[in-house]
Amino acid sequence: MRDDVLVLGAGVIGLTTAVCLAEAGLRVRVLAAEPPVATTSVAAGAMWGPAFAEPAEQVLSWSRTGLAEFTALAGDETTGVSLVRGRMAARFPLPLDGELPPQVAVVPELADCLPEELPEGYLSGQWCRVPLIDMPRYLRYLTGRLRSAGGTLEIRSVARLLDLVDLAPVLVNCAGAGARRLVPDLALQAVRGQSVVVTNPGVHEFFVEVSNEQEMTCYFPHGEHVVLGGVSLEGDWSTEPDPAVAEQILARCAAVQPLFSNAEVVEHRVGTRPTRAPIRVEATELGGARLVHCYGHGGLGVTLSWGSARQAAALAAPDRLSPS
Repeated sequence: MRDDVLVLGAGVIGLTTAVCLAEAGLRVRVLAAEPPVATTSVAAGAMWGPAFAEPAEQVLSWSRTGLAEFTALAGDETTGVSLVRGRMAARFPLPLDGELPPQVAVVPELADCLPEELPEGYLSGQWCRVPLIDMPRYLRYLTGRLRSAGGTLEIRSVARLLDLVDLAPVLVNCAGAGARRLVPDLALQAVRGQSVVVTNPGVHEFFVEVSNEQEMTCYFPHGEHVVLGGVSLEGDWSTEPDPAVAEQILARCAAVQPLFSNAEVVEHRVGTRPTRAPIRVEATELGGARLVHCYGHGGLGVTLSWGSARQAAALAAPDRLSPS
């Protein structure tokens, strides 16, 4: 039997979109060059957080949807989602409460840090409690949820979108960085990220540096391990861990939280964040098939996954679904 929808990509955007469609009763198949645990998504920290991107109004709506979904999932330990308290801090003054942009105002339990609660070198910060997502576990959860809804996952490479139009009447392109070649879309660029996973030395709060620099400090505890970051290197498509970058990440995190000084390194992760301005979620046609694009989320893929996936699913099956 022919599939109703073919979804390209098995990262967090592709799997979430496929889940939305399959749970609406459509026959869905995901095609991906790599399994979920080998995608860029697995390298994410990951944290739901403020989302600054275009199109701004849609991004804000997607962000709110993601917060609601992840908060609900935090009640199920099999998802890898938990609600964790932590700090967002900057080496420059952040706006005080009452002057917050809407992207930040939606953050739950937001409260200014006291000066003594800031690490050395940081001038401002805010406490909050937000969803943290253990990505390997969460991607396994999404894969299981897809299969429970009757969807399938097939690992194989795709050379051209046009080669797929005879396989299903609707195609949804969630290929991430692969969209640069498949569409093609030269507006899509890679922003390389790298993280270091260590055994948890007793850290229960997250920390995120608010910064536009290539190097920043962040760490996200997930039970027995912690993901340390990070870097943001535009135009770098390398997926090999850089030992020097790893050492710098460890040093920066230990400067904020000394417990990391002797933490055991268990894994290095690298991902090429697919970045585009604006994020592309729209429907078009290709060879008689309906083609929906959903890619270009950059480092906001997890935060925006449920909101943009629901919109993409509604574009793919407007008779079954409506945008949330």
